[in-house]
Amino acid sequence: MYTQTLVRRSPRSYDQRMASSRDAAHSDPSAYRSAYDRAEQDPEGFWLEAAEALEWTRPPTRAVDDSRAPLHRWFPDGRINTSVNCLDRHVAAGRGDQDALIHDSSMTGTVTRYTYAELLAEVARFAGVLRGQGVERGHRVIIYLPMIPAAPIAMLACARIGAVHSVVFGGFAPNELATRIDHAQPTVIVTATGGIEPKRRLEYLPAVAEALEAASHQVSAVVVKHRDGFETALADVEGRGGARWADWDELAEQAQDADPVPVAATDPLYILYTSGTTGAPKGVVRDHGGHAVALRWTMENIYDVGPGEVMFTASDVGWVVGHSYIVYGPLLAGATSVLYEGKPVGTPDAGAFWRVIAEHRATALFTAPTALRAIRKADPEGELVQEHDISSLRVLFAAGERLDPETQAWAGRTVGVPVVDNWWQTETGWPIGANPVGLEVLPVKVGSCTVPSPGFHVAVLDGLGEPVPAGTEGNICLRLPLPPGTLTTLWGDDQRYIDSYLSAFPGHYATGDSGLVDEDGYLFVMGRTDDVINVSGHRLSTGALEQALATHPAVAECAVIGLADPLKGQRPSGYVVLKSGVDTPDPGSPDEQDLLEELRQTVRRQIGAVADFRDVAVVEALPKTRSGKILRKTMRQIADGEDYTVPSTIEDRSVLDELQTVLRPRR
Repeated sequence: MYTQTLVRRSPRSYDQRMASSRDAAHSDPSAYRSAYDRAEQDPEGFWLEAAEALEWTRPPTRAVDDSRAPLHRWFPDGRINTSVNCLDRHVAAGRGDQDALIHDSSMTGTVTRYTYAELLAEVARFAGVLRGQGVERGHRVIIYLPMIPAAPIAMLACARIGAVHSVVFGGFAPNELATRIDHAQPTVIVTATGGIEPKRRLEYLPAVAEALEAASHQVSAVVVKHRDGFETALADVEGRGGARWADWDELAEQAQDADPVPVAATDPLYILYTSGTTGAPKGVVRDHGGHAVALRWTMENIYDVGPGEVMFTASDVGWVVGHSYIVYGPLLAGATSVLYEGKPVGTPDAGAFWRVIAEHRATALFTAPTALRAIRKADPEGELVQEHDISSLRVLFAAGERLDPETQAWAGRTVGVPVVDNWWQTETGWPIGANPVGLEVLPVKVGSCTVPSPGFHVAVLDGLGEPVPAGTEGNICLRLPLPPGTLTTLWGDDQRYIDSYLSAFPGHYATGDSGLVDEDGYLFVMGRTDDVINVSGHRLSTGALEQALATHPAVAECAVIGLADPLKGQRPSGYVVLKSGVDTPDPGSPDEQDLLEELRQTVRRQIGAVADFRDVAVVEALPKTRSGKILRKTMRQIADGEDYTVPSTIEDRSVLDELQTVLRPRR
């Protein structure tokens, strides 16, 4: 392992980047259809064959167990260790000197690299630390860390000894952390002295201590990774919450490396709490076997990233995208993963992602649409791209929030590679719909996440559970059983899982999203089902309205919500953020009125008069979760004067507070 200072490469022109980009097309034009049909008609054979790519303590002889339907289990007779498949087998294959993890910190200006052999040594030693603190197979460990190498090391160490990890965003409010402590009942909490944000430092130790004192469950120990520059020391919190507080590095010096523990494929690997949780926490459970099989398969066949190649997933390990494609997916595939500590803009500028791609020769970038919109807002002409050699980049993937067509088109023009929307959820763990570029590069349809992934049978149903014709919007559902790698249940509550997801449409998992499948089999996801509004009897998708608004040249991003209307039932109300360089007109001025009228006419031209789109306002920012999801439901509740709960995963509470003065007059 070594650390270096960030170095900027010489800029190359757009034409040079385009000339050196790899043609991602594949030779077999029927590869996707063959894979999809086989997964549909012979799931047993399809997934058992996929499982052969992994190392098993006891290889499975069965793929799916439906004896407890609608609760299904994958590879019920298999035994496996996820950490071995991420690390040990690559070292044993002679690739221990290859980079496994690159920690690129815009916050500290350093890059730290771990080879597979080095990462294995770190994981085995920290697994020994956890065991020394009383953690055994099946015990839970909460990981409350910033985007530093300690986070994936702790996750993989839990997997190594069969413990169940639950990652909670570093910096989460103490009461939210306490709720998760009581729900997961961990033996140990792993944390750091603090996290670094662009404009502040967050002290973690006081928050953890407060959470421990608020929780009913007694945690045995808190293991702390020291970072320089934070005020609170271990001595300041010693004894708080009744737990032992110990230094990570001091424990590691005394610990013995832990050997991997084979576990049942159906054993839980991790618990991940969904964003926007209110009331009792909703902890999605992922298993070892199905998870490993599915993610390794997606790396090859959806993301087209193989051994030795570099994947840059600009997310956070607190989200499912970070679990799947910062930590587990790339390492299962033998690739190199970039762990980025920074923001898409402001650390130092809107060229941060392009610098990371150039610095580490990343072949794939995976980020959220909201990050692309932030970059577009700050650098609408994409000038900063030309300062970096991003010729290694083959594909840009986006997920986490609906990718509007304007942003998709802008990104494609800016980076000169296919921009692939892929749609999935915390619950599914990997894409329901995507362009499977590792199998076959399908034509991109703007606004579509392309096609259902092999293993997912997508059905668009009406309110009565009947299939709708092609091109008709309805409830997007997934026929059971779900493929491997998806949630197996909710932690501690099988019935809540059934009631929440499997009861509305018998035989199907209800995604909660609305959309359509067109005549070519392409899937279009328009938004949450509660984002479909009814205007004078006409059902309108807020996603379609946003798509229209986003075509205005001044708009960087936007949101549309449905407000209660005594005459029409609901009426659409739009909120737009302007691009950088576009002057924000003074409220009430003629310039503002002209802009608002242009926005109204833009929507009416594309959607029609039926939308009755009149309410629109210019705002400084939109309230979002840390994964980039716009809080449309909360905005609607505020505007309608309803009681609301601010989601614990909100990125910046002040944005919502400031927006209230705009929302409330809309009532």
